[in-house]
Amino acid sequence: MDLTYSAEEKQFRHEVRTWLESNIPAEPLPSFDASREGFEAHRAWERRLDAGRWGMVTWPQAYGGRALNLIQWLIFEEEYYRSGAPLRVNQNGIFLLGPTLMEYGTAEQKARFLPPMAAGDEIWAQAWSEPQAGSDLAGVAASATRVGDTYVLKGHKIWSSRAAFADWAFGLFRTDPGSQRHKGLSLIFFPLTAKGVRVQPIPQIDGETGFAEIFLDDVEVPAFNRLGGEGDGWSICMATAGFERGLMLRSPARFQVAARKLVELYLAHRDAVEPSVEAAVLQGFMDAEAYALSIYSTASRLAAGGQIGAEASTNKIFWSEMDIALHRTALSILGARGELLRTAPAAGDVGKWLDGYFFSLAGPIYAGSNEIQRNIIAERMLGLPRA
Repeated sequence: MDLTYSAEEKQFRHEVRTWLESNIPAEPLPSFDASREGFEAHRAWERRLDAGRWGMVTWPQAYGGRALNLIQWLIFEEEYYRSGAPLRVNQNGIFLLGPTLMEYGTAEQKARFLPPMAAGDEIWAQAWSEPQAGSDLAGVAASATRVGDTYVLKGHKIWSSRAAFADWAFGLFRTDPGSQRHKGLSLIFFPLTAKGVRVQPIPQIDGETGFAEIFLDDVEVPAFNRLGGEGDGWSICMATAGFERGLMLRSPARFQVAARKLVELYLAHRDAVEPSVEAAVLQGFMDAEAYALSIYSTASRLAAGGQIGAEASTNKIFWSEMDIALHRTALSILGARGELLRTAPAAGDVGKWLDGYFFSLAGPIYAGSNEIQRNIIAERMLGLPRA
């Protein structure tokens, strides 16, 4: 892996930085989980990104991208987080479903779903987990019955990210009623406004509706909405999980920016905290840099024709536990003031650390719980027998 940037990559970084400086909103957007207003404000930002062809720079130009490589995407992400640009409301679409569609979708499916995804015209929710099948995704019971050229969906999905306000969802359904576990599953898209769909928002710990449960009662969708072959859903979802755990969903820039802010926070309060805190700050900074180097290595391997394998689970454990450690250290520096909510009048920027800490606590659970990831590492990477 070459750790130096080419002249072309440096020029690209300058182009990204210049565009962001000229286009990011002057004031922070309201949370996309708190209200429809905030959600639509972020949709408008997605459309502005798309107008500049920054929606997803690695995608082909025909689908709204720039056909750039993963190294350039990492550079884009570094500049994006450095600038303080809004969070991506369509991350389930552009970072998870989009790459999966690119790999498994037909030409017609790509043409139908990718351009409006890149433009923010259709924002996606992830509908995998069920009340009895959270981290154990193979236990899903929601069904999809084929009737001619239509699937009839029945079931109950829960903890569906962005579903409270999103337009579409992608979910795993059992298309073979006699199948068990990983077999007989298919990945199917459905609009959240379809007849028979009921969405019930779920408040997060901060009161915002980042999740929802979805009830499906004889929801009819065309067979065109199935990604890949019938019964191939498990392998396709594992590819999506690889993008989620190993590369796309949590780019290194997110944690590098948090680590730098943690250093600044420590320097501003160094005289008032225990000397041992310095070690935690240094560890957080080193971990963020180590994660960045690891992802650059993964991107280089993919560019050379490699694939994301079971090692995505190690990445997921690392970034989720690092995120908690960064925010926990920040709160230890702030002391009692760190307990102020982001909405408190006296919070200032302090409340962002508590807000981030609340969110970080979900990291070891979503994208497959860390307990399941450790099982994957033990079985698929280390070759250990099942207990």
